[in-house]
Amino acid sequence: MSVGSRLQFSERQATDTVHAVGSRAADRVEVEAVVQSVDASGRELVLRVRVTPRGALGEEEATAPVDDLSLQTSVATLSDLEFKAHERLTPKDVQVAITGGSIGDYPFDTYETDIEFWALMGGKEVPVRMLFSNNDTRFSAFTTPPASGQDAVVKLRLSRSTSLLVFSVFMMVVMWALASSVLLGAWYLTTRGEGVVWPALAWMAATLFALSAFRNTAPGAPPIGCVMDWFAFFWAETVIALCLIVVVTTGVRGAIRSEGTHRA
Repeated sequence: MSVGSRLQFSERQATDTVHAVGSRAADRVEVEAVVQSVDASGRELVLRVRVTPRGALGEEEATAPVDDLSLQTSVATLSDLEFKAHERLTPKDVQVAITGGSIGDYPFDTYETDIEFWALMGGKEVPVRMLFSNNDTRFSAFTTPPASGQDAVVKLRLSRSTSLLVFSVFMMVVMWALASSVLLGAWYLTTRGEGVVWPALAWMAATLFALSAFRNTAPGAPPIGCVMDWFAFFWAETVIALCLIVVVTTGVRGAIRSEGTHRA
């Protein structure tokens, strides 16, 4: 209980953490960049960007720029942002490509990308400060700020969150536990010569198909053939299917043999 509370608290703290990089000048463009979701299969993340001009760069309580504002982004970001002078600034979503890793390594997959902003107002470069945070509870975000501390750029590394990782490992343990239970049941039925025990066969068959449904509840919709499948799911399904076949074959042979003896 205490371990669970500690893990939940530390994960909550990581989600609430805001990483600040860039200029601290009074007249600057402040960029709040929040990860909304990570699509590992599509190899991109959605970043919600809210821009606030501070000091002499903003008007109407920092809700609009005094001149045309162009927010340039890194190569990994699929689009730049343009804002008209004196128009109210609204949050915008941009897609950022992620590299490294493979979703086939689920739940141990990791990814990397760079998030960078610099701003031009009226054709001139102005200071930028970025406030970065992560709202996707399925992933943990680890940032590395630049050595100078003046550039609004972070190197981002994404890995599965602790809760998702724990649940995925728990699922693999459950798969092996169910397969072991079926294996023990099959050993008992075949060594004791119980014949065709229909309730036992129904339980084994139900476990075989229930395991597939259980696997599909894994968070993040992992693709078939990921680490979880090769470490647990495929083998558990194979063990259960073989046990079912062996129990039926042994039971039917025993029943035929008993029937022949009875007739003789």
